[in-house]
Amino acid sequence: MIAKELLNPRSIVICGASSDVHKPGGKSLKNLLESPFKGQVYAVNPKETEVQGVKCYAKVEDLPQVDCAILCIAAKFCAQTVDVLAKEKGCKGFIIVSAGFSEESHEGAEIEKHIVDTINSVGGSLIGPNCTGFLNVNYAGCFDTPIPPLDPKGVDFITGSGATAVFIKEYGMSNGLKFNSVWAVGNSAQLGIEDVLEHLDETFDPEKSSHVIMLYMEKIGDPQRLLKHSRSLINKGCHIAAIKSGGSAAGSRAASSHTGALATNDAAVDALFRKAGIVRCQNRQELTTVCGVFMYPEIKGKRCAVVTHAGGPAVMLTDVLSNGGLDIPSLKEHPKAPELLSKLFGGSSVGNPIDFLATGTAEQLGYILDAVENDFDEIDFSVVIFGSPGLFSNKEVYDLLDQKMRTCKKPIFPVLPSIINVKSEIEDFIAKGNINFPEECVLGNAICKVYNTPKPQPEKVEQPAIDVARIRKTIDRCKDGYMEISDYNELLDAAGISRKKSVEVSKKEDALAFAKEVGCSKDVPLVMKVVGPLHKSDVGGVTLGVKDLDTVAKEFDRLIVIPETYAVEMYPMLDGLDVYIGAIRDEKFGHQIFFGLGGIFIEVLKDVQSALAPITAAEAKEMLKQLKGYKILEGVRGQEGVNIDLYAEQVARVSALVQAAPEIAEMDLNPLLGNPRYVTAVDARIRLEK
Repeated sequence: MIAKELLNPRSIVICGASSDVHKPGGKSLKNLLESPFKGQVYAVNPKETEVQGVKCYAKVEDLPQVDCAILCIAAKFCAQTVDVLAKEKGCKGFIIVSAGFSEESHEGAEIEKHIVDTINSVGGSLIGPNCTGFLNVNYAGCFDTPIPPLDPKGVDFITGSGATAVFIKEYGMSNGLKFNSVWAVGNSAQLGIEDVLEHLDETFDPEKSSHVIMLYMEKIGDPQRLLKHSRSLINKGCHIAAIKSGGSAAGSRAASSHTGALATNDAAVDALFRKAGIVRCQNRQELTTVCGVFMYPEIKGKRCAVVTHAGGPAVMLTDVLSNGGLDIPSLKEHPKAPELLSKLFGGSSVGNPIDFLATGTAEQLGYILDAVENDFDEIDFSVVIFGSPGLFSNKEVYDLLDQKMRTCKKPIFPVLPSIINVKSEIEDFIAKGNINFPEECVLGNAICKVYNTPKPQPEKVEQPAIDVARIRKTIDRCKDGYMEISDYNELLDAAGISRKKSVEVSKKEDALAFAKEVGCSKDVPLVMKVVGPLHKSDVGGVTLGVKDLDTVAKEFDRLIVIPETYAVEMYPMLDGLDVYIGAIRDEKFGHQIFFGLGGIFIEVLKDVQSALAPITAAEAKEMLKQLKGYKILEGVRGQEGVNIDLYAEQVARVSALVQAAPEIAEMDLNPLLGNPRYVTAVDARIRLEK
């Protein structure tokens, strides 16, 4: 638990307090004095006796007992200061804005560790170091501005970057977004993003707590804790939006398999957020807009009415919503359309977008919103676009819009784009507690993201029945590295994963014997592959359509001498579409499962989905529908498709296998051949790392 002395202290000391408000110590004191804090404020500075009207002590040893300390002093002085405060002054809340710790040097890291150990020893809590600070409805313990309007129903904002927090606050505040708390955790020496989420989860009160959480992360220290508490909070009624930056570079692991090449940190983050139900955002504008959408009533369906007095923005918004999977139903033939049209100026349209022209009035907007609310059952929510060319005031329209937003049950999202021409009217609209979305396409994209982000996956899911004892027996007797064919076949069989039936031969006579046994012919052609080289196709180690014994003999002689080859694998050819399933283990994220179009399509298109294990067949089936090539899986232009139910089940079985055998570091089933009758693995690669 986070110490109450940090959250709601009775007394606070600024160490390094200054009269110069351009310094962190001066600005921190100024912000604190101007905040709602009602407790005792102390200052420490050996060169001053009074700072900004506050009595100043020469050293911390002279202080009375104090609950919380904000340190704005050089890093080299912080350890001794914390020792005195924690051990002698009863201090348990610490905010260290100073830099020069683990982010800078080994010496700084040692000082940071000493500080954390001291604070832990007294049951205290630390924000920072190397941060802009912390603020909530009780006080401002930060040196940055702006200080946003604080409201218990505002956003809880947790960030790993103080500077980014400033820019996010500025953009959000300018459009009416309110905040309940801002946690700039800096180096996260003790309290990180996961710790704050845990606190919000464990103290959540559906009546008093904020229901919107905003995250900015440059690293995820503990993905499983993030998943656990995000899932729990969202299931309690919260909404979470997050930026995870720094994911564009490929991971450092060598791409020894297709799965290894696909498994970037960014893909793991996508999978984690999807499982948790977190809406992933890519920039500050998107993050604050998504959180603004969260502050309005929840959208219950995907059918939108676009209400506008300007055609262009409405068309652009319609495109964004449609491309994002939402519907803008035509209302042109609706029985109530003529009645509504009769109340508007000539030339207006109610087809959807509902365009009531540049001369439209507040009264007409009221008629439209009443019709959307009461007459048009085809509509779930509306977006109202209303700006001004600067000829007249929009106050009457915005007052009407404010009223309808409060009384209508269907959500109404305002787009007030004229941020210069009607600046004062927008400020008045925001002052009434509303949030404005000045750019319709940004809002449309945010609505699509919110609507399309799935609900959290259950913590415990039912996995297919597999032979765990047989799997464990196989894993325990195998060594690290790539498994032999016979060993990984044993794993696949134990997990119920359909595979081709093959033999591995090292002598020509054995190859010929197998060909005779299965009746090698034009009706039963064979596949012959090298065993040994990792990428068989790259070394010319795959021969398809072998139809007679002479070819079997010739191809065996050719394949067996390819470098690194020690045997040849043979099996009857299967037919179907190439699909793929892979898995890779990450030290923090656990096993990640990939699936999509297989064969060379992985390298060219990378059209795959990924999920963190465990994944159910039902979840896999829904995710398959998100593939760009899903229509190919269904079957197009007379081509057979893939049995989606069987494919999804195979994905779930791979998930169950890696949970039973966490030693599996990498796994490729590529390709599996899929058709309406079967989905069968024809090539596999499994690497163990115990």
